Amino acid sequence: TRTSLELNFKFSCGPAEGRLRVREFLVTLKTCWSINASFYILFHTMSQDCNTVLGSNISVAKPNFVTGFSDTRFLRGFKRRAIQALESLLFAKVETPCMTIWMFLCPTYDSRGALCFLVCASVRSLKFLVKKMIVRVVNIHIKLNYSLLARYPMAVVGTAGRELIIYQLENRPQEFSRIESPLKFQHRCISIFLDKKINSPTGFALGSIEGRVAIHYVNPTNPKDNFTFKCHRSNGATNGMQDIYAVNDISFHPIHGTLATVGSDCKFSFWDKDARTKLKTSELFDQPITACNFNSQGTVFAYATSYDWSKGHEGFDPQKKPHIFLRSCFDELKPSMKKS
Repeated sequence: TRTSLELNFKFSCGPAEGRLRVREFLVTLKTCWSINASFYILFHTMSQDCNTVLGSNISVAKPNFVTGFSDTRFLRGFKRRAIQALESLLFAKVETPCMTIWMFLCPTYDSRGALCFLVCASVRSLKFLVKKMIVRVVNIHIKLNYSLLARYPMAVVGTAGRELIIYQLENRPQEFSRIESPLKFQHRCISIFLDKKINSPTGFALGSIEGRVAIHYVNPTNPKDNFTFKCHRSNGATNGMQDIYAVNDISFHPIHGTLATVGSDCKFSFWDKDARTKLKTSELFDQPITACNFNSQGTVFAYATSYDWSKGHEGFDPQKKPHIFLRSCFDELKPSMKKS
């Protein structure tokens, strides 16, 4: 469906909250609370699973996707030559529901790169598993978990008490450092960014419920490289009050290194962290934007609109259905010419 607001496409994705990942060939995997996971290539639904789906992800290098279920199963799906032959296999079973899943290739267990999984198997533990071995390699106990993101060889976990734990994933996960969040309120999302020169993880962006994002380098050359900025807030103040919204997701452009944030204010924004400037803010949507990502070429920006329960059950409108948008974005995300 074409709209005046979007450059490309919009399509419906069923009830409840939509969560998505975008990878090669414009593939998205959407999971929600309505007991299904849908695998899309453009607009074609390929697979649906039963049981409430809590987490999902797609492998960049290999044609795999994974879904985590509330009945403690951890499933691995694989793509055959005929996409219509998509199947799901029970990969491993854990003691508690799989909340968040990240996949990455690790050369430690295979010279070609073994497919590894970092799983938040409950709100207080992480599990590290390796395909082929099908065993739990590491079981990490943490405080109440709010967010998890892995990009080999680094992973970042946001826990209760505004604590952040950084892990190095080479060999097997080991804690690298533990810091207090630079944000005053509960964090909601994390996204790792790369050093453009060496194409390796060098830091992360952290979004909070307070409409603020922190840019944090793991080993900054200058302490001033770490900073925070306000976003997803109303323009101006009414009677001395300003509406402040949660940052629901953050994603970095794979080519330019700029970033996108989406929030409960029903808008997305593009930013240049190096120039410390905003590149673009979208028009207002009819629902909060709950998730976003770029394809690997950085030509398509995908994001999901749905109710995020930020206003409680009273704010839920069953007449408003979730949608996934695909937007042509390469030029919009080019870095600013300004210097920070």
